[in-house]
Amino acid sequence: MSRAAEETNRRMLRARDAMDRDYARPLDVPALARVAHVSPAHFARTFRTTFGETPHRYLQRRRVERAMFLLRETDRSVTDIGFEVGFNSPGTFSRTFRDIVGRSPRAYRKEVTAVSVPTCFTMAWTRPAG
Repeated sequence: MSRAAEETNRRMLRARDAMDRDYARPLDVPALARVAHVSPAHFARTFRTTFGETPHRYLQRRRVERAMFLLRETDRSVTDIGFEVGFNSPGTFSRTFRDIVGRSPRAYRKEVTAVSVPTCFTMAWTRPAG
């Protein structure tokens, strides 16, 4: 791998790490491009090439993953969970959750049963397929 490719990968990983860490904050392509020290257009193209999905879709999936955990482990309302993970409206949260998981947050919560399995297994098994 060339030095340029390594540097590009490092920049994209830096931005993805910021998305993983600050998923609940409003993040847009220009802000993430600044983290990666590239232009917004270059960032969007390179992120998709590197990770196989757009920055927006990655961020949505990351938020839904966190929401799935909260739906399984807490009794907080679906609306509160949607706002906590970074969605601006209950409708957007529900629609995005259904697109990624295949069922609504409420249906997901009803279907999930608490069983004694290691958390790492549960997280891997319930990870949405992008």
